[in-house]
Amino acid sequence: MKTVIQKRVFLMLQMVLCPAMAFIAQSQTLLNPSSQEKFVNPLPVPSVMQPMIPGGTQYEVSMTQFQQYLGLKDINGDSLFTTVWGYNGSYPGPTIEARRNVPITVKWKNELTDSMGIPLPHLFPVDTTLHWAMPTNWPSSGVPLVTHLHGGHVQSASDGNPNAWFTPGFEQTGSYFSQQVYNYPNDQESATVWYHDHVLGITRLNVYAGLAGFYILRDTWEDNLNLPSGNYEIPIAIQDRMFTEDGQLYYPSTPEEPLQPDPSILPEMFGNFILVNGKTWPVLNVEPRKYRFRFLNGSDSRFYNLFFSEPVPFVQIGTDGGFLNAPVTLNQMLLGTGERKDVIIDFSNPALWEKTITLKNGANTPYPDGDEIDTLTTGLIMAFKVNVPLNGADTTVIPTILRPSPIPVFGTPDNTRQLVLMETVDEFYRLKPQLGTSALGALNWGDQITENPILDAVEEWQVINTTPDAHPIHLHMVNFQVLNRQQFNTSLYVPGNPSSLVFLGQPTLPADDEKGWKDTEVMYPGEVTRIRAKFDLEGLYLWHCHILSHEDHEMMRPFYVGTMTPVITATGNTTRFDVEVMPNPVIDQTLIRMEINIDGNYTAEIYNSLGQRIKVLSDSYYKKGIHNLLWNTTGTDKVENGIYFLHITGEAGEKNVKIILNR
Repeated sequence: MKTVIQKRVFLMLQMVLCPAMAFIAQSQTLLNPSSQEKFVNPLPVPSVMQPMIPGGTQYEVSMTQFQQYLGLKDINGDSLFTTVWGYNGSYPGPTIEARRNVPITVKWKNELTDSMGIPLPHLFPVDTTLHWAMPTNWPSSGVPLVTHLHGGHVQSASDGNPNAWFTPGFEQTGSYFSQQVYNYPNDQESATVWYHDHVLGITRLNVYAGLAGFYILRDTWEDNLNLPSGNYEIPIAIQDRMFTEDGQLYYPSTPEEPLQPDPSILPEMFGNFILVNGKTWPVLNVEPRKYRFRFLNGSDSRFYNLFFSEPVPFVQIGTDGGFLNAPVTLNQMLLGTGERKDVIIDFSNPALWEKTITLKNGANTPYPDGDEIDTLTTGLIMAFKVNVPLNGADTTVIPTILRPSPIPVFGTPDNTRQLVLMETVDEFYRLKPQLGTSALGALNWGDQITENPILDAVEEWQVINTTPDAHPIHLHMVNFQVLNRQQFNTSLYVPGNPSSLVFLGQPTLPADDEKGWKDTEVMYPGEVTRIRAKFDLEGLYLWHCHILSHEDHEMMRPFYVGTMTPVITATGNTTRFDVEVMPNPVIDQTLIRMEINIDGNYTAEIYNSLGQRIKVLSDSYYKKGIHNLLWNTTGTDKVENGIYFLHITGEAGEKNVKIILNR
């Protein structure tokens, strides 16, 4: 199992073998987290978003740039204001509260413009060597955005696909963009869901700038449980950040090696400031009573293994997708990036009165076997002071039974897949985390779809982690159940050769706090994690690592539920004209040689594997003879690796040719 240092040595050795040009950015003076006083900033509680019409179900949400006080001070003790992005003028965004089976609509509006309506630049350097959205005329086009409801059970068109992005005013849109208004049916159990940006290749940057917020789904059953509510129910979003000495957000992009691109994506990003609900190391004054906290890890790469400075337990009542069957008492609580946990904390013990209780973090970076954290900065999260007089008797309870019926257990799956988590290197010899299959090995986002569940099928996914780090794997649209974990022989296993997978010992059941509905699950190195889900909505979705630096660098894959029916197929050859594609497979561009024997109008189009037309190469009048067309798959017309179809129709008939793009 490689340590962080061993990873870096590996990359340096690769660089010796294959140099590439890059430049080193000048270092910026950063704000020292040790200079900031802890536990003096009151914990903010995000406001509740209101619909356009009181009592209605239609929302409009603007994504804008503004300044906000995050709790920072300069060397003179004066407040520093930070430029951030947010939803409806707030970082984190206001909480959307929805009711089960009451659909709502949200129009997400990209308003990252100045007072004159001119698109704003990104707050951080953008690594354009990645496979990313790349609107035309970047950067003057404006920053592309798209919002994903993480944990939402929604149709594909409202899922926030990374290629459904749009620039300010919907001036430019991605290849999967289809509608400005998203539909959220809310046909799932009450749960702590959240929304955040999800643009291809820059999710880490847009979320870091502030584009995230809570989405809480409630129902009648939850209303009747008599849990802490109102002022005693508080969402807790934990994120790490870095700042320049003038209080501005800083996202590191200086390459690790002198021959890599600048700016460059890094393997992970660990900030040295901890923010909770957008405030550095805050404090919450509490009454001696029970509180309900909905915890979210909204960080880029950092895990949190939370515990208290005093013997105060977490009583967990829910996971990502809703309530557990029964409460689980924990002395420490692990949160991978993207995970949520619903907990009750009881401050009524007289031994806690008038005390300051510190919430701490013990997770290494990367998790689990990385570097130890600084116990005076990133080892601290926030504080609770039990110093508020009790406002009436605490009549709330922690039910012994949390659900009207136990979570149903998925039976024998309709299909079983073996998937793989891997680390490779990209063309610049940077660490490149990837997903893939046990049969094919590592795959990119744009490679052909390999996960194609039948509609309403229950599938078991066996996820094989060959990397030295834990990865929080997130599936869109579905909630799944964790079956078990099992170690495997890492020295024998070769991705691409399924027969080399040798299990060790017996499977271990998930911990009690994982035995609920999940959409994000930590998958440990050297283990196979088995999960089961029912894929009950047709369309294109995705699964990925929720370490944002990983998903932006190819650790993300599409899956399609239902029948993929292309508009055309690779058949239908005619004898009245000939077409030759050179080269095929394609790397960057290919020459299409078209020979016809009848004058007339001819249309040449490119379709992807979902049957969507992505390019019209030509729509012109041609005389009989030989004509050359060029398909360039890079630049402003850049497309992902995968299978495409050339479809030519005209006076001489039609021709269909399958083209494989494999950079």
